[in-house]
Amino acid sequence: MLNDPYEVLGLEKTATADDIKKAYRKLVRTSHPDLHPDDAGAEARFKAISAAYDILKDPETRARFDAGEIDGLGAERPQRRYYRDFADATDNTYRQGRGFGPDADPADIFAEILRNRGRSSGRDFGDGGFSAAGPDARYTLEVPFLDAVRGAETRITLPDGQGLAVKIPHGTEDGQTLRLRGKGMPGYGGGPAGDALITVFVRPHPVFRREGDDILLTLPITIDEAVLGGKVTVPTIDGPVSLTVPPGASSGQVLRLRGRGVARKGSKTKGDQKVELRIVAPRETDSDLRDFLAEWRKTHAYDPRVDLMKRAGT
Repeated sequence: MLNDPYEVLGLEKTATADDIKKAYRKLVRTSHPDLHPDDAGAEARFKAISAAYDILKDPETRARFDAGEIDGLGAERPQRRYYRDFADATDNTYRQGRGFGPDADPADIFAEILRNRGRSSGRDFGDGGFSAAGPDARYTLEVPFLDAVRGAETRITLPDGQGLAVKIPHGTEDGQTLRLRGKGMPGYGGGPAGDALITVFVRPHPVFRREGDDILLTLPITIDEAVLGGKVTVPTIDGPVSLTVPPGASSGQVLRLRGRGVARKGSKTKGDQKVELRIVAPRETDSDLRDFLAEWRKTHAYDPRVDLMKRAGT
């Protein structure tokens, strides 16, 4: 199908909202003209990707496209009309076209065209001239990870040198597009300005990762903290907090800090922070520790790989 948004995003019609979002963000990074200035086809691909996402991200417009009410660009599809729909029409419009018979005076036809134009002047024309909204302007903006999850304000410089204030809402995700109403190109004939569409790319953080509304963190712990347990200090997106490591902890074990993730949109609740433990041996070990472990090994034989080998079947 021409301009099929599912084909543009490489999706099936059974795709979930999360599938649509992931596909869009992946394609944006490979097709945005600002990120690929040497790719002549990037701009056209990006426009097609954005148009497809605009259709499918909204459940209402997606349902209308699936029902055949709008096309892949969001335009209304013409309703199919049949002869029987016009059979009882009193003006015989279907048979004679525009209500004029074969012997109609051309002057009458021209006058009717002018009358129709006059009736539409209040909607489509201003002061006798064409009036239309200005085109949208597209920009990209790279923001730090913490600014995206906590929210922030910044400014971008437009091609004409002017600055534009941009508010980054809390919880902004990588590849998300912000719309600033009326901040696009000027309108025509007194029409309103278009919008500024700003695609946000979130800069990776050296410590934190994001999974939905949850924050992920790998936390190094010492051998004695793993064996004996204890309280440790953990960084979060809102500042350091205390975390209790249970005795006998293992690498790969995940602990959860409730409500320390990203604030959910339209809600006062937050996601969680998941802390994955990683046991780290000292860079340098002294003789006391080596001697103790050597003796401990003799009397406390323990093989943590037994179950692994059984499951492997080798």
